[in-house]
This record gives sequence, structure tokens and C-alpha cells, in this order.
Amino acid sequence: MALKALDIYKLLPKTNCKQCGSPTCLAFAMKLAQKQASLDQCPDVSEAARAELEGSAAPPIRLVTVGSGERRFEVGNETVMFRHEESFYHPPALGIIVGDDMDASALRERLAAISRLRFVRVGTEIGVGAVAIDNASGEPEPFLSAVKAAQSLDLPLVLMSRKPASLQAALAACAQQRPLIHAADKDNWQALATLAKEHKCPLAVAASNLDDLSALSESVKGAGVEDIILDVTAEGEADTLQALTAARRLALKKHLRSLGYPALARAQGDDPFENLGQCCAYVAKYAGIVLTTLYQPEHILPILTLRQNIYTDPRKPIQVESKVYEIGAVTPDSPLLITTNFSLTYYTVAGEVEASRVPAYIGVVDTEGTSVLTAFASDKLTSESIASFLKADGVGSRVRHRKVIIPGFIAAMSGALREESGWEVMVGPREASGISKYLKTVWRG
Repeated sequence: MALKALDIYKLLPKTNCKQCGSPTCLAFAMKLAQKQASLDQCPDVSEAARAELEGSAAPPIRLVTVGSGERRFEVGNETVMFRHEESFYHPPALGIIVGDDMDASALRERLAAISRLRFVRVGTEIGVGAVAIDNASGEPEPFLSAVKAAQSLDLPLVLMSRKPASLQAALAACAQQRPLIHAADKDNWQALATLAKEHKCPLAVAASNLDDLSALSESVKGAGVEDIILDVTAEGEADTLQALTAARRLALKKHLRSLGYPALARAQGDDPFENLGQCCAYVAKYAGIVLTTLYQPEHILPILTLRQNIYTDPRKPIQVESKVYEIGAVTPDSPLLITTNFSLTYYTVAGEVEASRVPAYIGVVDTEGTSVLTAFASDKLTSESIASFLKADGVGSRVRHRKVIIPGFIAAMSGALREESGWEVMVGPREASGISKYLKTVWRG
């Protein structure tokens, strides 16, 4: 039975040394109780307390770091099966598989294409998290050459080989970057565990079923490797999804330590749409790392968009700062549009204004990160709040026409807003897609 925060606190040193990253021992105890911290973070815990707390305080899914420097990523440390219960904390890393059997020119082109897989969506940069070098040739030398070429991307590496000789050669060149070694199986796990321990790298383990995977992870841990990734990829998508779900449930609900590690899934198949569908399914269903051979932007962006949506905390919508934004070369005669500070709403409106080529101001009202209709229905976007925004310093001084354009969905407040603010209220389109035409005809007309 899991201990409560106060029970854990009684066993901690109570020094409030802050070396664990928490301001007090009580705050650290609360994190331990919520499975959001590891007892290893406390430098002064006694051996007796450690023995009592080890099982109940350790996170159900270990937090594993792959890579080094700014581009490293963390996976694991998840505490719930469903996002609405709390939140998902560590987005899965999307890795692009590149074979070492490509010729030098093709390899350079492929790596260059991967380097361009960075996008900006709702004000946030998203992109691939790793490059996986597959030892398709089966030989150490081509593998080492491909790994050295991939180092130029400054992305975490996944070394995909089951041959110790190939891995040993590659690790001699990139161990300091802390790559993920993929993958140990029932035949090679001792040699790969030795390499992982020697170079302090995380190690992926692979087996045909969860029972064998559980036993393998125990053996690898017994060999001294703590950072383990479970490759649960099965022959088909349905079996892989079942394995991802079962591993997560056994770790969280049954506290099965041998499966309490982040999971990895490989999208398989030559058809890009089938491959894309698998990637999206694995992102949605608990994979900590998803590996794919896809590398075209039109295939990668949908996966990253889905990941961003799923791993946005539903309790904390992405917001932009409440202020007046300038789109284009604005003048005091440029239109002023009102919207909310929900990021998706703002960037949609901003994109349409930019596409219209009509310089404009966008006034963003603080609605606690809710959309126009939601804010209107919950009284977070009212005539009073908009009027107060218009009266604030820096808003009225931007324009001299005293006209404000409000979203068509809140047209009902136009009269009250005119009385509250003294501004002429113009009702804009209901959908953002109509903004361009509106600015070119109604505003300029």
C-alpha cells in the first residue's frame, strides 16, 4: 500500500537542504507520494528509511534521459492512464530511422532533410527528437561512419544494432552524447548490458511478449543498468497497442517494477500512410519513444501536432500574453480586432490577418486561456472586460479611429460594449477564415 505524504515525511531527514530540487522536505514528500520524484534525489536519507520507502515512493515508471545538452529528452515518470485524471508530462520523442547501408551522398541528403523537421505551431517550436542509425549493413565500419555523420545534427542518437562489435565501435565515438542502445534480447543482453553500464547509456530491451520482456528487464537491471527502455513492438499494430497499454497498466495499477520503464514502439510498413497511422496510434497510447522511417514534412507534422495536443495539460491551456499585437506595418488608421488569449485562437486569427495583407492590431483580452465562445459563455469575455481593455494605457493611443472589430459569435454584446467604451463596435465574421475578406471589403470599403 502506498504511503501518504506525511508518512513519507516522517522518514525523511527534515533538513530542508533543497538539494533534491524541492524547497522543503515536506514538499519533496508530497512529490514522492504523487510518484513525481525519486528517493535517489535525497542525499541524506538513512538506509533504514530508504529500505522502507523504496517500494512505495519510487515513481511507477522510471524517468529516463536520452542524449546530453540542450537537445536531450526525458521520457517516463507518468502517473495516470488517462489525461483527464491528471496530465501526461513527458511527450514521446519521435525518432527518424536511417540505415547505414545508404551511400554517402544519400545519407547526407537524408540527414539534411531530418535537420529541417522543425515547425512552429501556436507559438511553440516542435520537431523530431532523435535520429536512429540502423546497422542494416551488419558491419561495424558503415555503422560508425553513419553515426559520425548523424552527430552533426545535434540530436540524441539511437544506436540500432544487436551486434556488440558494431555498438562498441559507435560508442567509442559518441558515448559522451549518451545515446540509447537498441536493443538487448535474450541472446545478447549480457554483452549489451556491459556496454551500457560501462558507457553510462540507457539500454532498450526487446522480447516477443511482456512476460519475457519483464524477465529481461530484471536481468539487465541486475547487471547494473538502471535506465531501461522497453521495446514492445509486436508483429502488428494491434498487438503493439495492446502491449503498450498492458505495460502501462501493469506498471501503474499493479506496481510491477520490471515493467516500470518508458516504452518504445517502431512503426513498420512501407506504405507511408500506414506508417503514419501507426506513429499516431503509438503517440496516443503511451509510447515514450516512437521510431519511424518517415522523414517528409507532410508526414511528420501531423504526428507532432497530435503529440502537442495530447501532451498539453488540459488544466492549463496554452496562453499568449494579454496585450495589443501588431501584424504588418500598422498605422494609427489600421483596424483593431479583439480576440482571446487562448493560443490556438490567437495564432489562427493572426495567421488570417497576415494572409489578408491588411496591417492590423489584434487586441488580446485575458480570458484565462479559453476560446471566444467558451469565454463568452463563462462570462470571461464580457462587454466590461473588453471596455476595460480598450481603456487601458497603450490601447487607445495606438489608433485614432475609435473603431473596434469583435468576433461575430459575440455580436450580442455590441450595444453594451458601445455604451461601456464609447467606441464604434463593428461585428466581424464568426469564423477566422472570413477575416481576410472582411478586412478587404467591409473595413476598407
